[in-house]
Amino acid sequence: MTAVAAEPRIAWAPLPGSQTLFVTSPIYETLYEGTRGPGKTNALLLDFCQHVGQGMGQAWRGILFRQNYPALADVVEKADEWIPRTFPGAHFRESGPGGYTWEFATGEELLFRYIDKPRDYRNYHGHEYPWMAFDELTNWSDDRCYNIMQSCCRSSTAGVPRKLRSTTNPYGPGHHWVKARFIDPAARGTVITDERGNQRVALHGHWSENVHLVAADPGYITRLLSATDDDPDQQAAWVDGSWDIVAGTFFGGSWSRVHHVLQAFEIPATWPMDRAFDWGSSKPFSVGWWAECDGSRVTLADGAQRTFPRGTLIRVAEWYGCRPGKTNVGLQMEGGDIARGILERQKYAWPKRIIAPGPADSSIFDVQDGHSIASSFEKAGVTWTAANKGPGSRKNGWQLMRDRFGAGRPKKDRAGNTLPLEEPGLFIFANCTNFIRTVPMLPRDEKKPDDIDTNAEDHVADESRYRVLAPPAPLLETGTISM
Repeated sequence: MTAVAAEPRIAWAPLPGSQTLFVTSPIYETLYEGTRGPGKTNALLLDFCQHVGQGMGQAWRGILFRQNYPALADVVEKADEWIPRTFPGAHFRESGPGGYTWEFATGEELLFRYIDKPRDYRNYHGHEYPWMAFDELTNWSDDRCYNIMQSCCRSSTAGVPRKLRSTTNPYGPGHHWVKARFIDPAARGTVITDERGNQRVALHGHWSENVHLVAADPGYITRLLSATDDDPDQQAAWVDGSWDIVAGTFFGGSWSRVHHVLQAFEIPATWPMDRAFDWGSSKPFSVGWWAECDGSRVTLADGAQRTFPRGTLIRVAEWYGCRPGKTNVGLQMEGGDIARGILERQKYAWPKRIIAPGPADSSIFDVQDGHSIASSFEKAGVTWTAANKGPGSRKNGWQLMRDRFGAGRPKKDRAGNTLPLEEPGLFIFANCTNFIRTVPMLPRDEKKPDDIDTNAEDHVADESRYRVLAPPAPLLETGTISM
């Protein structure tokens, strides 16, 4: 029998605006995102607790994830502030078997747990949690943990709500995949329906809605503005909740979509072209086609004339071997099939040119049982040169990309006149959507700040790094290309 507790005291209620929208959302998969300060974690706890004492008893179980137990400290503190005041019979079991669990007098349970890697799913296989939450979702570098745990968001009891909830700021290693899943497909508050009929929605919260914060700490936003004056991108993320930022990323401060993304234009016949490649099977592969400027003047897509410094690299096309609708999941294609796909694309896009063999991940040249991945490419008609992966090449390549991005940002003289670019830059055609989606958002490695976090979706970046470190491409045949 489920115990009957005293009526909960009305000590806790959502604030008007985004908090109320979040806790009343009828959509199974709901993200609460936005600036710092609207009370996202409190709203997360409140979303679970609104169903406590409603007669479901032990059937109402929830689990809230962070990446490790220390990261749960803030959640534990907030829950300890509000749950006992609202549910006097509730008890937090901190240690022992089943520790880090709130137990309610009417039988409900709320677990605070961690999941860092997909292998951690084994701790939860077969469990049922009709309410599941991920706090600070962009802290997960990809969507694998988020996706695999959804198999446990279920209940064997009819009539029990099923809810997948998450919160985040626009920041962190998983910025790009969360943005692609929730922000890019539709405006905030608009329900997104996938090809299988599943629905999700992102709700935006702003610090100004938190009247308690504004009243108790009126200087909060002023301090936040002062703390981010030197970094407009970070200020846009923290104060405005903007997702169009590169704050805290490896290329932040050097990359600019406005300056580095170009509408496709006709590549002069005197500019050599080649391709670069990063191998992947279970993970995505990346093929990039590159043009190298010889200093001659070109006509841009809008009809303007422009001269790029000799040696400037422009990524003119790409093929990213990623499963549709998935993040960081490869196509598991064989080398020969990829080679044939490369030749088909080149024949269609550049029938009058020979594309020079550029650098590829040196691992494809490793021989096992008398065979290498590179040999399967060669049999199909595609050859590569080995990428520079010597000591120090990784960090050198990243720094060279940063330098080239910096060289591509226009500078002004004291009178405010824009000066011509002087050093070779790095530019991207707008059709290279996977470069634009992944590379600018790559996070630093927390332990090695001169490197990129290898857990992130870095395959296009690796392929681009190989090309930046490679010798100039040879001009093999004249001709023109129209993108």
